[in-house]
Amino acid sequence: MARLFAYMRPMKGRLAFAATSAAANKVLDLAPPIIVAWLTDVVLRKPPAFMQALSTDLFTQIVIVALLTVAVFGLESLFQWMYQYGFMTLAQNVQHALRLDAYARMQSREIRFFEEHRLGKTLAMLNDDVNQLERFLNSGAAELVHLVVLVSFSCYVLFSANWIMALVGLIPVPVIIWGSLKFSQLMEPRYKEVRAAVGEVASRLENNIAGIAVIKSFTAESFELERVRQASDAYREANHRAIRVTALFTPIIRMAIALGFGGVIVLGGWWAVEGVISLGELVMFCMLIQRLLWPLTRLGTTFDEYQRAKVSASRVFSLLATPPLVQDPEAPRELQRARGDLCFEGVGFSYRTGAPVLDGLSFSVAAGEMIGIAGPTGAGKSTLIKLLLRLYDPGRGRVKIDGHDLRELRQADLRRQIALVSQDVYLFHGTIFENIAYGSGAEGDGARVSGEGRTALLERVIAASRAAEFHEFVQSLPQGYDSVVGERGIKLSGGQRQRLSIARALLKDAPILVLDEATSSVDTETEREIQQNLAAITRGRTALVIAHRLSTIRGAHRILVLKDGRLTEEGTHDELVAQGGVYADLWAVQSGTLGFQTPVS
Repeated sequence: MARLFAYMRPMKGRLAFAATSAAANKVLDLAPPIIVAWLTDVVLRKPPAFMQALSTDLFTQIVIVALLTVAVFGLESLFQWMYQYGFMTLAQNVQHALRLDAYARMQSREIRFFEEHRLGKTLAMLNDDVNQLERFLNSGAAELVHLVVLVSFSCYVLFSANWIMALVGLIPVPVIIWGSLKFSQLMEPRYKEVRAAVGEVASRLENNIAGIAVIKSFTAESFELERVRQASDAYREANHRAIRVTALFTPIIRMAIALGFGGVIVLGGWWAVEGVISLGELVMFCMLIQRLLWPLTRLGTTFDEYQRAKVSASRVFSLLATPPLVQDPEAPRELQRARGDLCFEGVGFSYRTGAPVLDGLSFSVAAGEMIGIAGPTGAGKSTLIKLLLRLYDPGRGRVKIDGHDLRELRQADLRRQIALVSQDVYLFHGTIFENIAYGSGAEGDGARVSGEGRTALLERVIAASRAAEFHEFVQSLPQGYDSVVGERGIKLSGGQRQRLSIARALLKDAPILVLDEATSSVDTETEREIQQNLAAITRGRTALVIAHRLSTIRGAHRILVLKDGRLTEEGTHDELVAQGGVYADLWAVQSGTLGFQTPVS
């Protein structure tokens, strides 16, 4: 929690304003018992000394008490508005800063983090956990200030009036403090279970909503409903275990308070009869002890909010405290626009578990060369691209661009040199124009570009769409490039999404173009059109084309064939077919030239 309050240092002025207002509000909230005591003594014609100094007239003294009451309640209301405004705006500022920092750190994490963490749990950290901290700052921080002022001011007044009665009335306080600390210890592990369970529910719901088409096609609604029920039931049970402890706290504390309050009534009542204390003092003690002890029952709620916030804070700050595995060098080399020379030198790589995916892979690519990459499933083709983008670092060997080890460059500088068309196309909710313009860089947010800038950008978008064989389809839409693609491009077919992705990559105009199964989802006619334009698309760029359909890379300058993470064959299409190796077998299967024995009927 110390790290949470460290976020408030830039806002210490607002924090001081809110805390001071909360303290003043609580002091004024404790004033009515004192005022009622003065009124009681005035009515009994035994007014306090300061009242007699102001006036000896009974009615005037009563009016003075009334005016004091109005002033106290007016100021109390003013300070309540001030501290609530202060703490609530402070909470909003802190949660805003914390969410941005958490997202920025998450965005900087290596790709392995996202592959090993379920999306729902990640979103729970950015949303639910940060919101939990906001809720604590909204109310819990003010309650802590109120608690300190309540105890300090009440004890000062009570001990000043009669220290023996004060001790009798405060007998329950050690019990309350011990119970609150014990309660806090019991609740911490229970709230960790709750936070873990809510992440599991979020992951299950996110997973099912994203895969609703598959669920419906396999009529698996009942099965998925049962899985959601199980996750929700685990969340409910985790909350039940926490509630069982929470519900016991207040009744136990109330009984301890009742004993102390009863002691004040017995001792104070007897002393008032005997004339040891005035009736006004007895009234003040009874009301102030109640004002002191009953709010302490909220210690359970305050500690409850604190524990929830503490668990959420530990999750968020553990994310912030964990550095990414892939980091920029302390003294990076400058790289403005690369020529496009690539080199893999003895690269070996394996994921956290399992056999090596790449094993001593070595090859070079000259600037402007189009290289096809082929091989059976699991050969390491997509992993090669992840290493080129430095989403992972190789376990051994080096990957170089223009002679520079990728680990010597800033990640942002490196990735600006590469335009990627992935087999898993992701489109953002928005228009076709905005999704293609995303490839133009920071100024590519179509929602913000207007006037001549938008016109110039639209021309570039159209040119990229034409090269990707996507323009004619867009023109057929009623709203053209302003057509909304829907969440993840759901309104477009797989082939249309892939062509949009190609246009987005072309608009980036990077010196290196990577096509990872870029035609896997398009129809045969569109694939043929893209293949015809492939030479134009890759002209002036270094191109790496990973293809399951070998016809896509037939015209490449060279084709690299991977198998079991190693380079097994290299050459042009005709050379590899003539060799009769792995590539020739793949080509024979796809071209239909592989001989099959006619079955006997």
